[in-house]
Amino acid sequence: MVIKIGLVGCGAIGSEIARSIDRGEIAAQLVAVCDHNPETAQELISSLGIKPIKANLVELVDRSDLVVEAASQRAVPAIATAALGKGRNLMIMSVGALADVDLYRSIKRMASEHGSKVYLPSGAISGLDGLKSASSGSIKSVTLTTTKSPESLEGAPFIREKKIDLKGLKGPTTIFEGSAAEAVKAFPANVNVAATLCLAAREGNVRVRIIADPNIKVNRHEIVAEGDFGLMTTRVENVPSPKNPKTSYLAALSAIATLRSIVEPIKIGT
Repeated sequence: MVIKIGLVGCGAIGSEIARSIDRGEIAAQLVAVCDHNPETAQELISSLGIKPIKANLVELVDRSDLVVEAASQRAVPAIATAALGKGRNLMIMSVGALADVDLYRSIKRMASEHGSKVYLPSGAISGLDGLKSASSGSIKSVTLTTTKSPESLEGAPFIREKKIDLKGLKGPTTIFEGSAAEAVKAFPANVNVAATLCLAAREGNVRVRIIADPNIKVNRHEIVAEGDFGLMTTRVENVPSPKNPKTSYLAALSAIATLRSIVEPIKIGT
């Protein structure tokens, strides 16, 4: 049976997912899309060969087996409640929303009560399989250092609150250090991966450092984890999405890979 997918959010990541389905790279059917901007949704629909309908959230959930959230952290509670309340499976891209412990536990409870699955792609980082395996033992510390261009950090709540002049930076500058929970609130469009790391480490302590570098052309994520297993380090340099420099192209590819894993009979990795 072909899985019917409803997509909420038609921006950079949502568009990549939709086009991958349309090209036949995922054995699924995109049946409906939804976006807070109707024109954005219609533009995506017009670009596809097999056209889904433009729907509101309730109609989208009713038509879908799997709901894909690619909208924003703010939208996650409403989308999760609508999807899981109807027993639909759910994929969340804005994982930073789950840094809210109460929301995370609520989503986990709803999924359990309704027999649904919630999928969290790895996003723009590597090493989650190793970290999940390590969390079966004891993890002492996890540190994420994210380096991005000043342009990609513009508009973040932390930047506005602290009145940081990103355009005046001459070289790599650490502009934030704190917990993962603090980071995803301060930079909701930039470090969803911090929340993903916390969950992979079983809600472990993840520290985040954000560096703005006017000379960098990629989005760099470096992870260092220590525990009973030993020491693990990973470094990924991602090409920014052509449509949104705040988002790495790898984040969209991780969503596509997760959807493939859902529909294909053989699973690879932890």
